[in-house]
Formats: sequence, C-alpha cells, structure tokens
Amino acid sequence: MSVPAEVRTARLALRPWRASDAAALEPILRANQAHLGPWIPPTVSTPVSPRELETRLDGFADDFAADRSWRYAVFNAVDGELLGELDLFSRDATGRVPLANADRAEIGYWLRADRTGLGYATEGAQAMIDVASRVPAFTLIEIRCDARNARSAAVPARLGFHRLATPREGDSATTLEIWTRSLRPPQASHA
Repeated sequence: MSVPAEVRTARLALRPWRASDAAALEPILRANQAHLGPWIPPTVSTPVSPRELETRLDGFADDFAADRSWRYAVFNAVDGELLGELDLFSRDATGRVPLANADRAEIGYWLRADRTGLGYATEGAQAMIDVASRVPAFTLIEIRCDARNARSAAVPARLGFHRLATPREGDSATTLEIWTRSLRPPQASHA
C-alpha cells in the first residue's frame, strides 16, 4: 500500500471507509444533499439505501486497498463524530490514471454543513499533502474545485497552492478552478 491506512492530525482521525460506516453516513448524506450536491459527484453525495451505501463504501475500501484511489472517512479525533471525507487520486496532466502512470495527486474533500468553517478541511488537506509527499511518483499536488464554492477554494489558497487555471467544463455553467503545488522537484531522466 502506497499510503497509510490511518492518518491523525491534532483534531482529525482518518481511515478508509468501511461498509459498517453506512449507518452513520446515510443520515449525513440525506441531511446534506443541498449542501453537497452542487459540488461533489452524485456517486458520493446522493443518498441511497443503507444496503446500497454499504456496497458503495465496500467499493471505496477495495479501491483504497488496491491503490486505485484513497478515500478516507474523516472523524473528530476526540469524540469520533463523522465529519466528512478526504481523498487522494492519482493523476497525470490528462486526468485520473493508475498510480503507475501518475506524476501528481489530486486532493478532494467534503464536510457536513454543520462542521464547515472550523478549519477541518484545511487541516485535512494538509494531512493529504503530507501523505502524498511520501509517494515517490507524486511531484505535484492539485485541488480542483468549483470557483463558486468560495469556502472550498479558500483551502488551497491557505495552503500555498497557486491557481493554475479556471477553464470552463463542457457547456455547463460550472467554472472549475485548478490549484497546484509542488511536492518536490521533478526527477531528471537519465538517458
């Protein structure tokens, strides 16, 4: 495994999702549909039956174990309250790719509405930077977010990322901001 299965910060405890998390996650997704729906993929934000959610979380756990993507459930380190999710995805300049083809990582995150504005996303994103910096393939790290989501866009700005681009996505009104930060200098190839 390329990344640690458990990560702790001063206030957060992160670990891969488990099917048993469905009972705690389902009411959070239901209560936060309007908060999350505009910003994250429906495969993550859409409330589904507990059985379907267990299957979804099992898939996330399988992807984590196979180094395809790393989705962490985020808990309050003191009381164990489920707060949201932090992710790492392997990428290259064209999109998400298998780890063997990656030169960068993408951080994703979401928090339940009643726990935003407390610095958890920034603290968690810093933890993901620290994790990604230990993966030799990753020389860059990116955060992609909708420019209309000011709270989300503030996270990379606070962590020293530079806004790389704000391209339009397809024909939608969504404006995607791409923020990037170097993890280490690229390795020189020896020909």
